[in-house]
Amino acid sequence: MNDRPLQPSRRVALGAMAGLTAAFALGAPARAAAGTAYVMGYFTESPNGDGADYGLHLAISADSLQWTPLNQNKPVVTPSGGTGGLRDPFVLRRQDGTFVVLATDLKGTDWSLQSQYIHVWDSADLRSFSGYRRLKLHDMATHSWAPEAYWDAGRGQYGIIYSAVNSSGHNVIMVNYTSDFVTASAAQVFFDPGYDVIDGDLAVGVGGVNYLYFKKDQTLVGARSTSLNPGSFTVFSTPVAHGGTEAPILIKPQALGIWTLWGDTYTPNGVFYAWQSADLASGTWTAVDQRLYTQPLNSKHASIQPITTTEYDNLLAKWGAPAWNRLKSYNYPARYVRHSNYVGRIDEYPFDPYTDSQWTLVPGLADTAGVSFRSVNYPTRYLRHSNYQMTLDVDDGTTTFAQDATFHRTAGLADTSWSSFRSHNNPDRYLRHANYVLRIDPISTATDKADATFSVGS
Repeated sequence: MNDRPLQPSRRVALGAMAGLTAAFALGAPARAAAGTAYVMGYFTESPNGDGADYGLHLAISADSLQWTPLNQNKPVVTPSGGTGGLRDPFVLRRQDGTFVVLATDLKGTDWSLQSQYIHVWDSADLRSFSGYRRLKLHDMATHSWAPEAYWDAGRGQYGIIYSAVNSSGHNVIMVNYTSDFVTASAAQVFFDPGYDVIDGDLAVGVGGVNYLYFKKDQTLVGARSTSLNPGSFTVFSTPVAHGGTEAPILIKPQALGIWTLWGDTYTPNGVFYAWQSADLASGTWTAVDQRLYTQPLNSKHASIQPITTTEYDNLLAKWGAPAWNRLKSYNYPARYVRHSNYVGRIDEYPFDPYTDSQWTLVPGLADTAGVSFRSVNYPTRYLRHSNYQMTLDVDDGTTTFAQDATFHRTAGLADTSWSSFRSHNNPDRYLRHANYVLRIDPISTATDKADATFSVGS
């Protein structure tokens, strides 16, 4: 077991520049290093539904930890059949190098809805999608939740695993085999440990062993087998969770060289947590510091697929990076800068209105070498200081307002790979939080420095 913290290969938009002359430079995603980058497929929900969208969303990452949502975090494709929405999308690279996308046929949260079908798309490059269809998997009066697929070399076919309630009366993981994702074999029970299990995710052929992680109760648990035969997996791991946790994702990023297990929590709904392990066979995991990863805004039940550097660049060129940013607190990395009742503060993600945490970072109103924070949902308002406290106010066109709303970005005071923001007209003071409320203060202690350090991402 390796207990060293994960080190990201690159942090999104946190380069060493101390000053900026253009707004777009603040929010640019990291350029993928030569070799492997990553794409994430997901859907979106937020606490009171402001951010719910049941289409396929995509995000990219140069290091598998810091994620940039594409298409302004809007869907790139939405089902036209069935319920008209999806959950739990899964992106698989096929043996021929193209992609197939599978998803649960469910728009919303009606867990009693019965569906024997899943959504399917084909894609050469994830820039366009074709051949939309619904694939029937079984005839049972139940659902087909969280479909995933894998290549079974021994059979020369793909397996599609998903959760359904069979004659046992509880959810088991089923499997169907297919060569084309157009027709599929009869359903079989793939894994049934004797209790309710959903959300299976496979890592195939790791040192001659296959690993299956799944949700049991509110935790993520692993099983393993030296074959991919239905019924051959046995439970072996120590459960991991952070509150109620589901939707495991197993990946071994090239840049990190160790395994990462992602989980999606629903207490609160829509927060990803990550764990690491140097040895998948150990079945034990160490939590990753939340400073080191940032999920796409409002993302739920994701899948992660390695892609090439060229594919990364092409996806970014096709769908574009967000025109907005979010700022994460260094010493409270579960919290993001937002406005609430026109007061600047940091609050724990997720929250609604989620747009309170989105900012357009524009050239400084008083000095274009600096930056000003314009609200996305109140675009006539900017973060400015008044009596050293940060408020969200309408630009009145005065010199005083422009100066109060202008900051100069520096290397992070607590971590130089992060960012700090020095006041333009009070240059001995920095933007910081105190009791979760934003203000500008002189900075001297280690706590002050941590309070004044942020990441800029999306």
